[in-house]
Amino acid sequence: MTTVSEPISTETETRFPEIAEAPRWTCSLGGAYLTATGIYGTVPILHSGAGCGIAQLLGFHYAAGNNAAGGQGGTSTPCSCLIEKHVIFGGEEKLSKLIESTLELMKGDLFVVISGCVPALIGDDVSAVIKPFKEKADIVFVDTAGFKGNTFDGYEDLLVSIADQLLEPLPKKNKKVNILGIVPFQHVFWKGDLNAVKDLLALIGVDANILFTQFDGVKKLKEVPEAELNIVLSTWNGHKTAEKLKEKFDQDYIVFPSTPYGPKQTIEFLRTVAKKLKIPKAKVEKVIAEESRRAYRWTEYLTDSVIIGRPHPYSAFVGDTNTIISTVKYLANEIGWLPEIVQITDEPPEEAREWIRKELTEGIESTIKPDIIFERDAWKIRENMRNRSFQILLATSLEKYPAQKEFEVDHLSIAFPMYDRLIVERTYAGFRGGNVLMEDISSKYSGPL
Repeated sequence: MTTVSEPISTETETRFPEIAEAPRWTCSLGGAYLTATGIYGTVPILHSGAGCGIAQLLGFHYAAGNNAAGGQGGTSTPCSCLIEKHVIFGGEEKLSKLIESTLELMKGDLFVVISGCVPALIGDDVSAVIKPFKEKADIVFVDTAGFKGNTFDGYEDLLVSIADQLLEPLPKKNKKVNILGIVPFQHVFWKGDLNAVKDLLALIGVDANILFTQFDGVKKLKEVPEAELNIVLSTWNGHKTAEKLKEKFDQDYIVFPSTPYGPKQTIEFLRTVAKKLKIPKAKVEKVIAEESRRAYRWTEYLTDSVIIGRPHPYSAFVGDTNTIISTVKYLANEIGWLPEIVQITDEPPEEAREWIRKELTEGIESTIKPDIIFERDAWKIRENMRNRSFQILLATSLEKYPAQKEFEVDHLSIAFPMYDRLIVERTYAGFRGGNVLMEDISSKYSGPL
């Protein structure tokens, strides 16, 4: 098959190409807000219209595996609730009063003012507004007008703002690293993936600061400058933050295409990190031997389901770059699947697309190489899957009913949006993660009933 970067064909005239049906991300304000709610002890303060926060709860937290927004998210989030008069007279005074009442009423270790479209258009000076409060609490602001970008931009903008406004140089600690590139809620398995990576690195003596999900989240944020290395788990997410940390704190960084799923990807990940940090090879290989033996021994329990139920199936994939690269490589290289079509939904920048194509062609051992399409529009994604032979579709909940009614194939949601599964600690990362993925897949067709 030929690798392509555009939809295969469409006979329908596209009159408004800038409009997409059901894109799989939110605005940059949403990205910063979601990232803030992922840091325990952080109180987001929205300087925006009233709907900007609650829309993220209904359209994003719930879509990220039916997750609640946490103690400071959703309807608990302070918001300036700008209306028409603020467009004319400005919203700085209202924001100041909001910050004052928030500091008085809400307990937090860090307060993050997230500024939206209206303040950007009318020119509110948020930096000047928060300045008097810096003596009372740790407080930063981030300019995330929704029209400036999407979820991924908001993630980067918040972390860069924290680096600029909060973090101070600290002595480096050997074998301490920061993990970047996994966006809270946008990457549905973010909690499980981050903690799995932390546990993996601990096996070889590396202390990983994962920033999110930790009870002392703000303390961990302030410890970011201590790391001797930053690890970016994405072909493009987290790179801006890594560059900022390199510029400000002289921290080197290494980049992996995605979170490692299954033994093969995990072995490569550990060996690369160990080499960079000069960890003794014997120590690393001992961990690899023990963990691989266990993972492959447990794989034996699912082999009948794989070999009898769906042996070497042609398959289709829809989702964000990180999830799709990890999943396709594991299933092709360790289970023997034949990927027929891959559709990337998160609009990676052009400079990252060649690496993505390489990972999904040269990076898989199957003789069948998938068609690779970068597409955000839900209707076009469905059209691109017509007249194909795949037997199973790993995608999002948007593809659940087309899979059953139009394509008559098995379906499992593995990426955002995911309204049909509850995801809290689930992860496919690490040596054992591949077996968990196969449990979820095989459960869709195994058994006599």
